[in-house]
Amino acid sequence: MRLVVLGLSLSSSWGNGHATTFRALLRAFASRGHAVTFLERDVPWYAAHRDLPDPDFCHLALYDGLDGLDAHREAIRDADAVIVGSYVPDGVAVGRLVQAVADGRTAFYDIDTPVTLAKLDRGDHEYLTPDLVAGYDLYLSFTGGPTLRRLEARYGSPRARALYCSVDPASYPVLDRPVRWDLSYLGTYSPDRQPTLERLLLEPARLRPDLRFAVAGPQYPDDIAWPPNVERFAHVGPADHPEFYAASRWTLNVTRADMIAAGWSPSVRLFEAASCAVPIVSDRWDGMEDVLRPGRDILVADDGAAVLAVLALPEAERRALGRAGRERVLAAHTAAHRAAELEAALSEAGPEQGRRGAAS
Repeated sequence: MRLVVLGLSLSSSWGNGHATTFRALLRAFASRGHAVTFLERDVPWYAAHRDLPDPDFCHLALYDGLDGLDAHREAIRDADAVIVGSYVPDGVAVGRLVQAVADGRTAFYDIDTPVTLAKLDRGDHEYLTPDLVAGYDLYLSFTGGPTLRRLEARYGSPRARALYCSVDPASYPVLDRPVRWDLSYLGTYSPDRQPTLERLLLEPARLRPDLRFAVAGPQYPDDIAWPPNVERFAHVGPADHPEFYAASRWTLNVTRADMIAAGWSPSVRLFEAASCAVPIVSDRWDGMEDVLRPGRDILVADDGAAVLAVLALPEAERRALGRAGRERVLAAHTAAHRAAELEAALSEAGPEQGRRGAAS
């Protein structure tokens, strides 16, 4: 299969979770014998932080503005499938071009589904419109559960399928490293996540100055009052994620408000940490049991007191939880699993549906 993907970023993991998702998925997809081209808008904030400028599993091409896509119209037209990702700059115009030009199947890969639908509900068409949803042959969603039916019933998607994030276990191995922190968090700043981070990490840090914490990620405002026992990192690149996790007794998962409301929206950090056999404590959201089983693969905390109780668990219990999380991920949530699911979803869409958009 010849696949063309127009995504937010593949070359840079700075300030976004899209790059690591695309890297794991497309590497595994290419290993199944498919040819992949990734088209990425050349923007200065990613140009300054490129950590994968020359991937060995696909052809990466950077383009300048919408006019820069003209050089790739033939590739888009002749591909067996074309995928447009969420938050692509000028995503509406890109989507219209793809639906008009592509002879093969067309799909939208939404790595931000609850955020996207909240935008559509308030008439914000930053990168997607309702008519584009109906025009794509396939809607691949980071969110499963009832959201998939909503995409079909309300927005007219011909076919909505869950395609959760995943992890490449070879890139996220189990490491034996000295412990530096009792609890860590890895994630870009988001205003709607910050209250949960305050409640589940900063509050416990203030209550227990004898414990050590870490928060890694860019774009945090300068006015945040970090407790002295919280170590800050502006950015940890994907290659260093396993070392970061391995230095943590526990790691924290914090979910965006729109994703909590939708449920069934696991973060890629869940799968990364679990692959490293680092136990996870998370905020609460519907559908978690379909991904990682609470009490067995992952623990849930509603407040700082619950987090401190987790941190006080015996070492044997902590290690057992980490092993169970890794076993669950290896059984169901690797990039190889997702690549097979993607292949099946694109095959299900069928070439006759793919030609529908161009013909109309």
